[in-house]
Amino acid sequence: MISPLASVHPEAKIGEGVEIGPFVTIDRDVEIGDGCVIDASATICRYTKLGKNCHVFPSAVIGAIPQDLKFKGEVTWTIIGDNCVLREFVTVHRGTFSKGRTVIGNNNLIMAYCHVAHDCILHNNIIMSNATQLAGEVEVDDFAIVGGGTLVHQFCHIGSHVMIQGGSRINKDIPPYVIAAREPIAYCGVNSVGLNRRGFTPEQIHTVQEVYRLIYQGGMNTTQALEHIVATIPASEERDLIVNFVKGSTRGIVRA
Repeated sequence: MISPLASVHPEAKIGEGVEIGPFVTIDRDVEIGDGCVIDASATICRYTKLGKNCHVFPSAVIGAIPQDLKFKGEVTWTIIGDNCVLREFVTVHRGTFSKGRTVIGNNNLIMAYCHVAHDCILHNNIIMSNATQLAGEVEVDDFAIVGGGTLVHQFCHIGSHVMIQGGSRINKDIPPYVIAAREPIAYCGVNSVGLNRRGFTPEQIHTVQEVYRLIYQGGMNTTQALEHIVATIPASEERDLIVNFVKGSTRGIVRA
């Protein structure tokens, strides 16, 4: 159902069962998947693709051109997966020549007043609480929970299954499975409650705790700690995810 008060470009591709409210603007080169709901006064800008069963709340702006002075009008995209909720006044900007697209995966909840800047990559099952602001080219992995009012510096990487305290200022990478809090932002332990809720076994959680004990409390520098972890802790998905994340960190991980 499309409100007669909506402005939908005739070249936009609208799926089946889509609801579009009054004063919505949908530009050309936009694809809206089946079952989406676009509430009143939302704007879906050019070169945007929404998957199935997404809900865009009033006054959200999705796919606007980036706030990057290097952007010269090149064709870039905003790609949003299935079952995403983008609440009131959320803004998502499309990519630049750097990556060519801003990507939000499946089953993500982006709460009111959040901002996702150009070339960000958000994976799946993420919760961004109110007024969280992601600068350009930030990456957020699966099942991360970011507390309200958090500010994330460009190029930072937030690992999977993390819990980040509201109001944090993040200028380093947050490795997987941890709680990050305090000012300045720091490692505050393993997110064991969250891991338990998601079905991790006590043995898996213990492995994660032992890896971080060696990284943060083992009396070694990061390189030595990683070498010791690989030599002494049996290989597992959890161990290897942490080791590879830390090795691949370009900004460095938060300290204890």
